[in-house]
Amino acid sequence: MYIVAIAWLYVTLMMAATERSVVAGILTFLFYGLIPCALFIWLFSTPQRRRNRLAKEADEAASVEQPLDQPDRTDP
Repeated sequence: MYIVAIAWLYVTLMMAATERSVVAGILTFLFYGLIPCALFIWLFSTPQRRRNRLAKEADEAASVEQPLDQPDRTDP
């Protein structure tokens, strides 16, 4: 996924370099390259962010320990 984003940014950077003015080059890079690429990465990384959040919640739930003053029902 990241190789596609890097390649797209390279292509749009080359497009921006051929513009007639600096402002046109910056706007070309911004609107054809940076904003769509950021949106692409954000949308396609949503499932991974969800998996990370669920794993973190599961780890926190597993790390909850019983207080020491409660018996564990193994004493005679």
